[in-house]
Amino acid sequence: MSKRALKIYLSKLPKKALEEQIVELYEKFPTVKTYYDFAFNPKEDKLVQDAKAKISNEYFPLKRKRPKARRSVAQKFFKHFIKLGVDPHLIVDVMCFNLEIAQTFSKEKNVADSFFRSMLNSFNEVIQFATVHGVLPEFKERILKIYLETQNQKWLFEDEFSKALDIID
Repeated sequence: MSKRALKIYLSKLPKKALEEQIVELYEKFPTVKTYYDFAFNPKEDKLVQDAKAKISNEYFPLKRKRPKARRSVAQKFFKHFIKLGVDPHLIVDVMCFNLEIAQTFSKEKNVADSFFRSMLNSFNEVIQFATVHGVLPEFKERILKIYLETQNQKWLFEDEFSKALDIID
């Protein structure tokens, strides 16, 4: 069904039937429930704190012995936040936090080359997202600190990290 056909169908429905359909969608589909829960009670700060706790737990687990250090956990949060329409400042904050916690982790542990490639992708994403959403000036200093730390720790792909910064200038 096209968007146009849906609009025509919905415009012909009586208000009561439309309300019933929305309630049914809310009850049947978790994503619709999540959307409406967020739309009517946007506890963005709580979402951000939960995300940071789970990302941190990937690198410094509280209940298990070995860290998993999966970038995909943070990526899922970013995509979820974007779908919900969370404030771009908060999304960039979580993106930066992900890189910072990964840097803390790499200071203490030996990490595979794939870890550095993954963090380079995250670095590029945070710069692009911040630029597109016009919040780069507020995060420029923090992003530069992340970059300098990659240099201090002698991360692989130094040239690529440096190229990613060219967007900032």
